[in-house]
Order: sequence, then C-alpha cells, then structure tokens
Amino acid sequence: MAKKSKKRVGVVYSTNPDFNFTRGNEEEEDSASPRNEQNLRIFLDKKKRRGKEVTLVTGFEGPEDELKSLGKLLKSKCGVGGTVKDGEILIQGNHRDKVLKILLDEGFTKSKKSGG
Repeated sequence: MAKKSKKRVGVVYSTNPDFNFTRGNEEEEDSASPRNEQNLRIFLDKKKRRGKEVTLVTGFEGPEDELKSLGKLLKSKCGVGGTVKDGEILIQGNHRDKVLKILLDEGFTKSKKSGG
C-alpha cells in the first residue's frame, strides 16, 4: 500500500468556517533580525580539534540558508575551508581580524571579537 501524505500534520478538525491553516516555517522567516541588529561573536577555539585553531562565529539569528551563504562567503574571502553546523560557522585557522572586517562590510555592525 502507498503511504498517504499528510500536509496538515497536527490539525485534526476545526469548526471555524474562517480557519486558515498556516505552517510554522512561515512565521520563522518573517522573524529574522536585520543584519545591523545581530550580535555576532567571533572566537578562536582549539577545543576538541587536536590543537588546531578555528575561527568560530556564533550568534546568527535567521534562516539556515542565509547562515550557509554567509559561511560560504567567509570561507571564500579567507581562502580556507570550514563548515556550518549547529548554528555556528567554523573557519579553519586564525582569521578573526579578517572575518570581523568582512562581517562589518556586509552590514553586521554589532559584530565583535570575543575571547582570548
């Protein structure tokens, strides 16, 4: 037997004739903070990486695809590898000054270097 696709997960029945079903994802996209209001922090981290340094950018609020595009931009401008996972951007090596300059140029005015 073929599986039935459920487009309205969680909605069983509504007696309201004016009821309009909306998905939760639509609200999240609208709640993204503008770039100049986001408090991004730039750390240098070595923990759990066998002593290798990475530049860690945290504090991004917004859709996952925007975070991935920002990570791709930072990796290409710094000329190194890295990844985006768990809401954080990891850039290989110590590139805090360069990442801060790039973020400020992109409109993230509240970005700061943090840590040692």
